[in-house]
Amino acid sequence: MKRVLLLIIVICATVSAKAQFGVGGGGSSVVGKISGTVIDSLTKKPVDYATISLFKSGAKAPINGVLTDEKGHFQINNVKAGKYKVTISFIGYPSKTFDPVETTASKPDNDMGDLVIAPSAKALKEVAIVGQAALIENKIDKIVYNAEKDLTAAGGNATDVLQKVPLVSVDMNGNVAIRGDGNVRVLINGKPSGATSASLSDVLKTIPADQIKSIEVVTSPSAKYDAEGSAGIINIITKSKNASGISGSVSGGVGTRQNNGNINLNYSKNRFNFSANLGGNLTWPQTMTTIFDQTINTGALNRRNLNNTSSETKRHGARGTFTAGYEFNGFNSINSTIAVNDGGFNTNGGGNYSIEDFATPANSIDYIGKTLNHNKFSGFDWNLDYTHKFKKEGHELTVSGQWSHSIIKTDYSTLYTSQQTTPAIPQPNQMGSNDGKNNEYTAQADYSNPLTKTLKLEAGGKTIQRRISSIYDIFSVDADGNNPVLDVENSNLYNYNQNVYAGYSVFTITLPKNFSVLAGFRYENTQIKGDPKTPYASNDNQQELNPFTASYNTYVPSLTLQKVFGTNTFKLSYSKRIQRPSLFVLNPFINRASSQAQSVGNPNLAPEVSQTVELNYNTFIKSSVLNFSVYYKRTNDLIEGIAVPIDEIVDGKHVVGTRTVQNNVALNNSLGASFFGSINPIKPLTLRSSINVFTYNPTVYDQYAGSVNQDALKTRVQYTMFGSAQYTFPKDFIFEAFGFVNSPRRTIQGSSPSFGIYAFGVKKQFMNKKASLGFNTVQPFAVNKAFNQNISSPGFTQISRTQFPFQSFGITFSYSFGKLNFSNPQQKKKKGVNNDDQIGGGDQGAGGGVGGGAPAGGK
Repeated sequence: MKRVLLLIIVICATVSAKAQFGVGGGGSSVVGKISGTVIDSLTKKPVDYATISLFKSGAKAPINGVLTDEKGHFQINNVKAGKYKVTISFIGYPSKTFDPVETTASKPDNDMGDLVIAPSAKALKEVAIVGQAALIENKIDKIVYNAEKDLTAAGGNATDVLQKVPLVSVDMNGNVAIRGDGNVRVLINGKPSGATSASLSDVLKTIPADQIKSIEVVTSPSAKYDAEGSAGIINIITKSKNASGISGSVSGGVGTRQNNGNINLNYSKNRFNFSANLGGNLTWPQTMTTIFDQTINTGALNRRNLNNTSSETKRHGARGTFTAGYEFNGFNSINSTIAVNDGGFNTNGGGNYSIEDFATPANSIDYIGKTLNHNKFSGFDWNLDYTHKFKKEGHELTVSGQWSHSIIKTDYSTLYTSQQTTPAIPQPNQMGSNDGKNNEYTAQADYSNPLTKTLKLEAGGKTIQRRISSIYDIFSVDADGNNPVLDVENSNLYNYNQNVYAGYSVFTITLPKNFSVLAGFRYENTQIKGDPKTPYASNDNQQELNPFTASYNTYVPSLTLQKVFGTNTFKLSYSKRIQRPSLFVLNPFINRASSQAQSVGNPNLAPEVSQTVELNYNTFIKSSVLNFSVYYKRTNDLIEGIAVPIDEIVDGKHVVGTRTVQNNVALNNSLGASFFGSINPIKPLTLRSSINVFTYNPTVYDQYAGSVNQDALKTRVQYTMFGSAQYTFPKDFIFEAFGFVNSPRRTIQGSSPSFGIYAFGVKKQFMNKKASLGFNTVQPFAVNKAFNQNISSPGFTQISRTQFPFQSFGITFSYSFGKLNFSNPQQKKKKGVNNDDQIGGGDQGAGGGVGGGAPAGGK
């Protein structure tokens, strides 16, 4: 209750008594209409097909125009409040002008009634307004990648687009990182998705690239943003058009690796707007091969586990978004969006397994294994935003709410057949079912007030209530997968609650000589409760899971100093971020789905806390942009999984392998430098490059020193690199090539695989660029890519070698339809809920902690 009162106090302290439903003057973005009927002065009949032109009062160039219908009636939509002149032109009639014609925020519609004209003649030529944004834009608080201009991403998905965004890297499993840090919060249209909090990498693969308008990268978020996400924030903006009339597009691609389709529809008239976007993809079966080589040597135990397996994965996904909004007048508007998603993947695999026991050779065994894995996720995000604008430009209050609901279901089975008649160490045959449900409720208020010409205040309050449940049932079965018997040792029911309460204030100060300051402070309180249940009959072998609670406060200051010299900008920023552990890394249930590589959470984890200082320089040289940064990042209580060797008896079976436990293991100090640039050496050629280099230098806490590979503690230099070239040929032919490479990522026990790909694309545009046909290829000269992972510490070594197909060839197409007025109102800034938080497990596609799950299949 105290925290609810805190939110009310924060909001009330920032919202003055002016916050009422008023009417009045400038600064409004509301649009209305100007209408009327044109009448012939002699015949008194309506004049059809007359040209109606709209000018700002005193201006010489029209800003909009329409034709009268068969009844002489006209209507000009999307008119902002102001004074205009209306000119009527028609062959055989002299032009007639009405000035001023005024609309206001409180009365945005103006019906001019009957407008009488007399014969003689002038006509107005239509005016077209064409604008084109740069591919990459650098703004005061973020980098913007305009993905709709990306040629080679057509026919792909969000993961393909993210691979080319400056400072962003994506590994083979679809895990996203900023400057090498995977603790990233990904938003869609400025809002979180319940599905992404549970299975980010899988959801990104369901969003067609053709749905994406732009991607924003925020490396040093101010106190206005949630404190979660130590690496920063990625915001995916989907396509929506703010134009009068009906418009839309159809696009997609057919290829050897995946197929995509997308339909976009937009309708806007006066103050009402509606948009719908439906898209999905379907991959062809992809085969992955893996060699898993694990050696356990603890003195008394000396054993090698060697697996040679292959698996075939089929993936599908669909996403639909529906948005509607209405502006009541210049001061009050409402907007609502519902996004639904559905997807999953199925994996069918198996191979040869062997256990070589050097201490007791009689226990050595060879066997054949078979695995089936069915994964499905679905859900929706529904939000409602209300915005009230005051008379002063930029003075507004937004109240938002959101409900995110997601379901993840995993069913799997593992069956083993021994090649010995009477094996000394029988392998457990099992099947499992994991049902997870996630509900997230958010209430938020944001207030903005430019107090003076040089001082702006932003403040607000927020609460997020998360309710997660996981039912994980494991069954022992016979060699044919029949006669299931509940395994109470490895089954569990788990409920997890997390409540976050936050308040913030941010000041933007404009100083003389092109100096500006952005300073803020944020307070967050987090409450966590884990409640394991025992839904089965008492059993001596059942895991003992105790309830746990945690509560902590976070104080988050932020500061940015900026100086502009013409086309040059210098920016010095400081930010503090946290990374809360999610259920995946908190759940103390031991996941034995893979007995040789088990995992378990830790309810005693503290959040990671990182502090970053960054110096940034940006310059524009004609049509080129160059950006340089150097930064220092200090992370306390770094969360990593530590694998330790195990030797245990479970349900009468001898199990030897490793168990990975999540812990706060180290303090990490990192120095880094980044660069990205876009240049045009000649007009039709654009070259782009992005490079980020940083260090990994952990200081391991004493209690974990014995579990660490000492070689891994050396200071390591890691990097991400990207480059592309685009050339525009005559007759609307465009060619593009790109490639990227990410170095291996270090942990205190080893390294994860490096990753890189290259691609080429060509596109031909038709029908005044309304339609296009293209061809893309990824990795055309190599069918598979190899990924090697090495982990070791005293007592064990573990190597995984994986081959996964990335080669693809595909055809893409797009077609835009609809008739729009040639005015181009500025797109409105998105408001509303923005939950930038939660850390997942080592793999962002691992189910987000809604339960255990089966052994990871091919991504």
